[in-house]
Amino acid sequence: MARAAILERPGEGLRIAEVTYAEPGPHEVLIDTKACGLCHSDLHFIDGHYPHALPCIPGHEAAGVVRAVGSEVKTVKPGDHVVSCLSAFCGHCEFCVTGRMALCLGGDTRRGKDAPPRITFADGTPVNQMLNLSALSEQMLIHEHACVAIDKAMPLDRAAVLGCAVTTGAGTIFNACKVTPGESVAVIGCGGVGLAVVNAARIAGAGQIIAVDPLPEKRALAEVLGATHTLDASDPDAAKQIIGLSNGGVHWAIEAVGRQASADLAVAALRRGGTAVILGMMPLDCKVGLGAMDLLSGKKLMGAIMGMNHFPIDLPRLVDFYLRGLLDLDTIIAERIPLDQVNEGFNTMRAGHSARSVVVFD
Repeated sequence: MARAAILERPGEGLRIAEVTYAEPGPHEVLIDTKACGLCHSDLHFIDGHYPHALPCIPGHEAAGVVRAVGSEVKTVKPGDHVVSCLSAFCGHCEFCVTGRMALCLGGDTRRGKDAPPRITFADGTPVNQMLNLSALSEQMLIHEHACVAIDKAMPLDRAAVLGCAVTTGAGTIFNACKVTPGESVAVIGCGGVGLAVVNAARIAGAGQIIAVDPLPEKRALAEVLGATHTLDASDPDAAKQIIGLSNGGVHWAIEAVGRQASADLAVAALRRGGTAVILGMMPLDCKVGLGAMDLLSGKKLMGAIMGMNHFPIDLPRLVDFYLRGLLDLDTIIAERIPLDQVNEGFNTMRAGHSARSVVVFD
């Protein structure tokens, strides 16, 4: 039995209940969860803005220790410290074999409809697994291609935020954009993902890193992490200010909050030939586009789901960056809370004044 945060009805918060995990299947891994970051993506499901089968356990940004593995598991072993990632990959589809594993739909990494569920209540009622993980629980039962072993010197509360915020933010800089040293980057929204973008842009050698957020405390965090300039996103002249600072617009404008206004700002801030990258989970009715003159001037628009990561390779490298003092995860983590305070943690997120809350399991 394990304690977990259960979503039963959107808009009513989470309740703590005990669940039971099945024995690991051939390619499955049972993990004792040690830490789980709270991500705004979870909130979209908790508040009912995105649909999901219920009841379920949210949470997808986690680190833990392997307890048991299935008979065919080759990538991790009991006792390994691991970080989970929601972009579980099959390894043989078109996307995987062409190096775009973040786009894999991962059907082979989930149990079939006729197979017994991975998670149940004590009475046998199935509990749905969110995003292949359901990490707001004392344990996780996941496919081996949804986690990767890391250096045991890495603190697991910091390792947890690598699983989504940093993988998405840093992956965007290193994988999706391949930022060239000296290029200019604007980051629209300075939550956990946006701050990771700022930090990675500094590591990549960006010439200008312009962090844009309505909250002064978020802009201050961005400065700590490497922003060369900060602007108030609520200023109606924010686009003009970005264009002025960057001598005609930025090479890369990265939207990291999931709002129509921030996506529009990213497009407006581009120079000729620049690219706007949308990372945030936008409302389902949002439309982001380029005008005719934008297209004639070579501007581009793209999404970068989970930073277009290659997480079995990327995550150990990000751990190394942290251990060598290049990647600053301590600034991103605002608080550490127990599972019983998970609803308070999401309320803190709704207020929007701090970066990452991390649930820590004893």
